[in-house]
Amino acid sequence: MPVPIREGFDVFVHDGDKAIGAVRKVSLRDFIVYVENGGDFLVPMSAVKEIEADKVVLDCTKLQHRLRNAIGHAHEGEDPNIP
Repeated sequence: MPVPIREGFDVFVHDGDKAIGAVRKVSLRDFIVYVENGGDFLVPMSAVKEIEADKVVLDCTKLQHRLRNAIGHAHEGEDPNIP
C-alpha cells in the first residue's frame, strides 16, 4: 500500500535536491503545495513520482506550466553563500 501524502511533507522535483515547497492540504485526487515566492498550487496525484521519508517527489512533465515556472523561481530570495 502506498504511503499517504500528509500536510507538512516537503515537495521536490528531483530526489536529493532542495525542497521546492511543502504540502498544505490533501484530498483524494490532488493536494495543495505552497511554493516559496509563488504561492499555492493544486497538484494532481497523478503527478507524484514517489513518496518516501516525509517527502513527495513530483514528475515535472505532469505539472502545469505556471507551477513549473514558480518552481524555477522558488529559491531566488535565498543567499547563495548560506548552505
